[in-house]
Amino acid sequence: MNFNLGAIDPIAFNFLGFQVHWYGVIIGVAVLLALYLAVNEGKKRGIVADDFYDFILWALPIALICARAYYVIFRWSYYSANPSEIYRIWDGGIAIYGGLLGALVVLIVFCRIKKLSPWLFLDVISPTVILAQGIGRWGNFINQEAHGGPVTRAFLENLHLPNFIISQMNIQGIYYQPTFLYESLWDILGFVLLICLRHRQHLFKQGEIFLTYVAWYSFGRFFIEGMRTDSLMLGALRVSQWLSVILFVLALGIFLYRRYYLPNNPWYLTGNQKKLMVIIT
Repeated sequence: MNFNLGAIDPIAFNFLGFQVHWYGVIIGVAVLLALYLAVNEGKKRGIVADDFYDFILWALPIALICARAYYVIFRWSYYSANPSEIYRIWDGGIAIYGGLLGALVVLIVFCRIKKLSPWLFLDVISPTVILAQGIGRWGNFINQEAHGGPVTRAFLENLHLPNFIISQMNIQGIYYQPTFLYESLWDILGFVLLICLRHRQHLFKQGEIFLTYVAWYSFGRFFIEGMRTDSLMLGALRVSQWLSVILFVLALGIFLYRRYYLPNNPWYLTGNQKKLMVIIT
Protein backbone atom coordinates (compact mmCIF):
# COMPACT_ATOMS: atom_id res chain seq x y z
CA MET A 1 0.00 0.00 0.00
CA ASN A 2 1.54 3.27 -1.08
CA PHE A 3 -1.13 5.88 -0.43
CA ASN A 4 0.43 9.27 0.22
CA LEU A 5 -2.60 11.42 0.91
CA GLY A 6 -1.15 13.91 3.36
CA ALA A 7 -2.97 14.83 6.57
CA ILE A 8 -6.57 13.61 6.65
CA ASP A 9 -9.32 16.18 7.16
CA PRO A 10 -11.12 15.33 10.44
CA ILE A 11 -14.40 16.57 8.89
CA ALA A 12 -16.08 13.73 7.00
CA PHE A 13 -18.90 15.79 5.47
CA ASN A 14 -21.39 18.58 6.16
CA PHE A 15 -25.04 17.80 6.77
CA LEU A 16 -27.73 20.48 7.16
CA GLY A 17 -25.11 22.99 8.20
CA PHE A 18 -23.47 20.67 10.73
CA GLN A 19 -19.96 19.32 10.42
CA VAL A 20 -19.85 15.55 10.83
CA HIS A 21 -16.45 14.42 12.08
CA TRP A 22 -14.76 11.18 11.10
CA TYR A 23 -14.28 10.54 14.81
CA GLY A 24 -18.02 10.30 15.34
CA VAL A 25 -18.57 8.28 12.17
CA ILE A 26 -15.97 5.71 13.18
CA ILE A 27 -17.32 5.42 16.72
CA GLY A 28 -20.85 5.05 15.34
CA VAL A 29 -19.84 2.27 12.95
CA ALA A 30 -17.97 0.49 15.74
CA VAL A 31 -21.00 0.60 18.06
CA LEU A 32 -23.40 -0.65 15.37
CA LEU A 33 -21.10 -3.54 14.46
CA ALA A 34 -20.68 -4.45 18.13
CA LEU A 35 -24.45 -4.36 18.63
CA TYR A 36 -25.07 -6.56 15.58
CA LEU A 37 -22.59 -9.20 16.74
CA ALA A 38 -23.88 -9.12 20.32
CA VAL A 39 -27.48 -9.62 19.17
CA ASN A 40 -26.47 -12.65 17.10
CA GLU A 41 -24.58 -14.23 19.98
CA GLY A 42 -27.34 -13.32 22.41
CA LYS A 43 -29.86 -15.36 20.44
CA LYS A 44 -27.76 -18.46 21.12
CA ARG A 45 -27.56 -17.66 24.82
CA GLY A 46 -31.27 -16.97 25.31
CA ILE A 47 -31.07 -13.15 25.39
CA VAL A 48 -33.56 -11.47 23.06
CA ALA A 49 -32.54 -8.68 20.70
CA ASP A 50 -34.77 -6.10 22.41
CA ASP A 51 -32.71 -6.45 25.58
CA PHE A 52 -29.60 -5.32 23.72
CA TYR A 53 -31.43 -2.46 22.02
CA ASP A 54 -32.87 -1.27 25.34
CA PHE A 55 -29.48 -1.54 27.00
CA ILE A 56 -27.66 0.44 24.32
CA LEU A 57 -30.24 3.25 24.51
CA TRP A 58 -29.33 3.76 28.16
CA ALA A 59 -25.68 2.76 28.14
CA LEU A 60 -24.46 4.72 25.13
CA PRO A 61 -25.31 8.27 26.29
CA ILE A 62 -24.29 7.57 29.89
CA ALA A 63 -21.02 5.97 28.77
CA LEU A 64 -20.31 8.97 26.55
CA ILE A 65 -20.94 11.38 29.43
CA CYS A 66 -18.74 9.33 31.77
CA ALA A 67 -15.98 9.05 29.17
CA ARG A 68 -15.94 12.80 28.70
CA ALA A 69 -16.22 13.46 32.45
CA TYR A 70 -13.23 11.19 33.14
CA TYR A 71 -11.18 13.06 30.53
CA VAL A 72 -12.21 16.49 31.79
CA ILE A 73 -11.68 15.67 35.48
CA PHE A 74 -8.10 14.59 34.94
CA ARG A 75 -7.43 17.71 32.86
CA TRP A 76 -9.33 20.09 35.08
CA SER A 77 -6.51 22.62 35.22
CA TYR A 78 -7.15 23.27 31.51
CA TYR A 79 -10.94 22.94 31.38
CA SER A 80 -11.51 25.06 34.47
CA ALA A 81 -9.92 27.90 32.52
CA ASN A 82 -11.79 26.94 29.31
CA PRO A 83 -15.25 25.77 30.43
CA SER A 84 -16.79 26.40 27.00
CA GLU A 85 -14.73 23.50 25.63
CA ILE A 86 -15.96 20.90 28.12
CA TYR A 87 -18.75 19.67 25.84
CA ARG A 88 -16.73 19.71 22.58
CA ILE A 89 -16.36 15.93 22.26
CA TRP A 90 -16.12 16.21 18.48
CA ASP A 91 -12.63 17.63 18.95
CA GLY A 92 -11.64 14.38 20.64
CA GLY A 93 -10.98 13.81 24.30
CA ILE A 94 -13.05 10.95 25.64
CA ALA A 95 -11.49 8.41 27.98
CA ILE A 96 -12.43 4.81 27.21
CA TYR A 97 -11.99 3.76 30.84
CA GLY A 98 -14.55 6.31 31.94
CA GLY A 99 -16.99 5.10 29.30
CA LEU A 100 -16.52 1.44 30.20
CA LEU A 101 -17.02 2.06 33.91
CA GLY A 102 -20.17 4.10 33.23
CA ALA A 103 -21.57 1.40 30.93
CA LEU A 104 -20.80 -1.27 33.55
CA VAL A 105 -22.90 0.51 36.17
CA VAL A 106 -25.76 0.83 33.68
CA LEU A 107 -25.47 -2.87 32.82
CA ILE A 108 -25.68 -3.98 36.45
CA VAL A 109 -28.81 -1.89 37.05
CA PHE A 110 -30.31 -2.90 33.69
CA CYS A 111 -29.80 -6.63 34.29
CA ARG A 112 -31.31 -6.36 37.76
CA ILE A 113 -34.43 -4.69 36.33
CA LYS A 114 -34.69 -7.15 33.43
CA LYS A 115 -33.87 -10.14 35.66
CA LEU A 116 -30.95 -11.14 33.43
CA SER A 117 -27.63 -12.63 34.50
CA PRO A 118 -25.14 -9.72 34.41
CA TRP A 119 -22.26 -12.20 34.04
CA LEU A 120 -23.81 -13.83 30.97
CA PHE A 121 -24.71 -10.46 29.48
CA LEU A 122 -21.13 -9.27 30.00
CA ASP A 123 -19.78 -12.45 28.42
CA VAL A 124 -21.88 -11.92 25.31
CA ILE A 125 -20.91 -8.30 24.76
CA SER A 126 -17.25 -8.35 25.87
CA PRO A 127 -15.74 -9.59 22.58
CA THR A 128 -17.81 -7.07 20.63
CA VAL A 129 -16.80 -4.25 22.98
CA ILE A 130 -13.08 -4.87 22.52
CA LEU A 131 -13.63 -5.00 18.75
CA ALA A 132 -15.41 -1.63 18.92
CA GLN A 133 -12.50 -0.26 20.95
CA GLY A 134 -10.06 -1.42 18.30
CA ILE A 135 -12.08 0.24 15.55
CA GLY A 136 -12.66 3.37 17.59
CA ARG A 137 -8.92 4.01 17.95
CA TRP A 138 -8.90 4.97 14.28
CA GLY A 139 -10.92 8.01 15.29
CA ASN A 140 -7.90 9.05 17.35
CA PHE A 141 -5.77 8.46 14.26
CA ILE A 142 -7.89 10.88 12.24
CA ASN A 143 -7.72 13.48 15.02
CA GLN A 144 -3.94 12.99 15.36
CA GLU A 145 -4.24 12.25 19.07
CA ALA A 146 -3.49 9.40 21.49
CA HIS A 147 -0.03 9.14 19.95
CA GLY A 148 3.35 8.43 21.51
CA GLY A 149 6.55 10.40 21.63
CA PRO A 150 8.55 11.80 18.71
CA VAL A 151 10.22 9.35 16.33
CA THR A 152 11.87 9.57 12.94
CA ARG A 153 10.21 8.82 9.63
CA ALA A 154 12.71 6.00 9.20
CA PHE A 155 11.41 4.43 12.43
CA LEU A 156 7.85 4.41 11.06
CA GLU A 157 8.99 3.09 7.69
CA ASN A 158 10.80 0.25 9.44
CA LEU A 159 7.45 -0.78 10.92
CA HIS A 160 6.31 -1.34 7.30
CA LEU A 161 3.38 1.03 7.75
CA PRO A 162 1.48 2.35 4.73
CA ASN A 163 2.26 5.95 3.82
CA PHE A 164 -1.18 7.25 4.80
CA ILE A 165 -0.45 6.27 8.42
CA ILE A 166 3.06 7.69 8.32
CA SER A 167 1.76 10.96 6.86
CA GLN A 168 -0.94 11.26 9.50
CA MET A 169 1.68 10.73 12.21
CA ASN A 170 3.44 13.87 10.97
CA ILE A 171 2.03 16.56 13.27
CA GLN A 172 3.37 20.05 12.72
CA GLY A 173 6.51 18.68 11.15
CA ILE A 174 7.26 16.02 13.82
CA TYR A 175 6.62 12.29 13.45
CA TYR A 176 5.09 10.49 16.43
CA GLN A 177 4.77 6.92 17.66
CA PRO A 178 1.44 5.44 16.38
CA THR A 179 0.23 4.13 19.74
CA PHE A 180 -3.34 4.27 18.45
CA LEU A 181 -2.35 1.51 16.02
CA TYR A 182 -0.70 -0.62 18.69
CA GLU A 183 -3.84 -0.55 20.82
CA SER A 184 -6.11 -1.15 17.84
CA LEU A 185 -4.16 -4.26 16.86
CA TRP A 186 -4.07 -5.48 20.48
CA ASP A 187 -7.84 -5.05 20.78
CA ILE A 188 -8.61 -6.80 17.50
CA LEU A 189 -6.31 -9.67 18.47
CA GLY A 190 -8.21 -9.92 21.76
CA PHE A 191 -11.51 -10.04 19.85
CA VAL A 192 -10.26 -12.88 17.66
CA LEU A 193 -8.97 -14.77 20.70
CA LEU A 194 -12.23 -14.46 22.62
CA ILE A 195 -14.53 -15.48 19.79
CA CYS A 196 -12.29 -18.44 18.94
CA LEU A 197 -12.30 -19.70 22.53
CA ARG A 198 -15.74 -18.87 23.89
CA HIS A 199 -17.55 -21.69 22.05
CA ARG A 200 -15.28 -24.38 23.44
CA GLN A 201 -17.39 -26.41 25.82
CA HIS A 202 -16.27 -26.47 29.45
CA LEU A 203 -13.60 -23.83 28.92
CA PHE A 204 -15.29 -20.69 30.28
CA LYS A 205 -17.78 -20.41 33.11
CA GLN A 206 -20.20 -17.50 33.05
CA GLY A 207 -18.36 -14.29 33.76
CA GLU A 208 -14.95 -15.59 32.71
CA ILE A 209 -15.08 -14.28 29.14
CA PHE A 210 -15.68 -10.81 30.55
CA LEU A 211 -12.90 -11.19 33.12
CA THR A 212 -10.53 -12.43 30.41
CA TYR A 213 -11.42 -9.38 28.33
CA VAL A 214 -10.68 -7.05 31.25
CA ALA A 215 -7.34 -8.74 31.95
CA TRP A 216 -6.34 -8.79 28.27
CA TYR A 217 -7.23 -5.17 27.61
CA SER A 218 -5.68 -3.89 30.85
CA PHE A 219 -2.43 -5.78 30.27
CA GLY A 220 -1.93 -4.30 26.81
CA ARG A 221 -3.17 -0.85 27.79
CA PHE A 222 -0.61 -0.64 30.61
CA PHE A 223 2.34 -0.88 28.24
CA ILE A 224 0.83 1.13 25.38
CA GLU A 225 -0.21 3.91 27.76
CA GLY A 226 3.40 4.17 28.90
CA MET A 227 4.38 5.22 25.38
CA ARG A 228 1.84 8.03 25.16
CA THR A 229 2.57 11.69 25.83
CA ASP A 230 -0.94 13.08 26.29
CA SER A 231 -2.10 11.36 29.47
CA LEU A 232 -1.94 12.53 33.07
CA MET A 233 0.86 11.35 35.36
CA LEU A 234 0.20 10.18 38.90
CA GLY A 235 3.49 9.52 40.60
CA ALA A 236 5.72 7.20 38.60
CA LEU A 237 2.92 6.05 36.26
CA ARG A 238 0.08 7.51 34.24
CA VAL A 239 -3.45 7.47 35.64
CA SER A 240 -4.60 4.92 33.06
CA GLN A 241 -1.63 2.71 33.90
CA TRP A 242 -2.58 2.65 37.57
CA LEU A 243 -6.16 1.82 36.60
CA SER A 244 -4.89 -0.90 34.24
CA VAL A 245 -2.93 -2.51 37.09
CA ILE A 246 -5.95 -2.37 39.42
CA LEU A 247 -8.31 -3.85 36.82
CA PHE A 248 -5.88 -6.58 35.80
CA VAL A 249 -5.36 -7.71 39.42
CA LEU A 250 -9.09 -7.55 40.14
CA ALA A 251 -10.01 -9.50 37.00
CA LEU A 252 -7.44 -12.20 37.70
CA GLY A 253 -8.36 -12.41 41.38
CA ILE A 254 -12.11 -12.63 40.72
CA PHE A 255 -11.52 -15.21 37.98
CA LEU A 256 -9.52 -17.47 40.31
CA TYR A 257 -11.86 -16.94 43.27
CA ARG A 258 -14.99 -17.78 41.28
CA ARG A 259 -13.36 -20.79 39.60
CA TYR A 260 -12.02 -22.41 42.78
CA TYR A 261 -14.39 -21.21 45.52
CA LEU A 262 -17.66 -21.06 43.58
CA PRO A 263 -17.51 -24.35 41.66
CA ASN A 264 -21.26 -24.42 40.95
CA ASN A 265 -21.20 -21.41 38.66
CA PRO A 266 -22.74 -22.42 35.31
CA TRP A 267 -20.63 -22.86 32.20
CA TYR A 268 -20.94 -20.24 29.48
CA LEU A 269 -21.59 -22.98 26.94
CA THR A 270 -23.63 -25.89 28.26
CA GLY A 271 -24.47 -29.02 26.34
CA ASN A 272 -27.97 -27.78 25.48
CA GLN A 273 -26.66 -24.39 24.41
CA LYS A 274 -24.11 -26.06 22.15
CA LYS A 275 -26.86 -28.01 20.39
CA LEU A 276 -28.91 -24.83 20.02
CA MET A 277 -25.91 -23.02 18.56
CA VAL A 278 -25.43 -25.73 15.94
CA ILE A 279 -29.11 -25.57 14.96
CA ILE A 280 -29.10 -21.77 14.63
CA THR A 281 -25.82 -21.55 12.73
